[in-house]
Formats: sequence, structure tokens, C-alpha cells
Amino acid sequence: MKITQALFDDLTAKAKASPRLRMNLDLRNSDTDQSQRMLNAIEPGSPLPIHRHQSTSETVVCLRGRLVWEFYDELGNCTETIELSPNSPVVALNVPKGQWHTVKSLESGSVIMEVKDGPYEPMRPEDVMN
Repeated sequence: MKITQALFDDLTAKAKASPRLRMNLDLRNSDTDQSQRMLNAIEPGSPLPIHRHQSTSETVVCLRGRLVWEFYDELGNCTETIELSPNSPVVALNVPKGQWHTVKSLESGSVIMEVKDGPYEPMRPEDVMN
């Protein structure tokens, strides 16, 4: 599979049409592939709660656009913000296992690649901050 600007355009169009204002594309080799690899187009205003992944770290690479990652402590205080962009000082980051975080798209057409350890696990209520 070639990952092209046309692919990003198509994924962005689907994100814009989605009520969640985001759309992902599974990059695994098959349904039995136990990795998590995906492209994720995220539009400004996409609602993504503060959450954590207790079983996996999360590596993200900004392929297009601009996004900001926000990190939080257990009390819900924002402790750090990091802007990602292909043309900025930070283009990728690794979110440690158990770290509270969220992401906000700052620019239409933003696309990231996400990689997590092991198979997909749905978020549990205790992993979403209210």
C-alpha cells in the first residue's frame, strides 16, 4: 500500500462527513494481526475526551497538518501541551502507558499515524476522564 496525499485527501473528506470529525484507516495486514497501526484524519472540533491507555504506549507521527497533544495529571490539570506538525520542531511523540491525554486538531486536513502495542482494547469507563 502506498500512503499518498490522495489517500490523505480521501480520509480527510470522510472525517469531515463523520459526526465525530475524524476517520481512521486500519494499516494492519489482516484481522488476525495483533498490532495496532492506523492513519487517523482529525478535523478541528473533533470531540476526543481526556483518556489513557493502561495496557499500551501510543506512538503518533504527524504526517500532515497541525495538532496539539495535551497531557493531564490524575486531578485533571493540564501539565503539558505539545504541538505536532511535519514542519515544526516536534513531528512525533510517544505517549507513555497510563498517561492521561487528549489531542486537538488545529488545522483542517490533519492526519496522524498511530501505533500501539498489542491488540485493540476498547476504552473502559475508568480510562476516560469526566
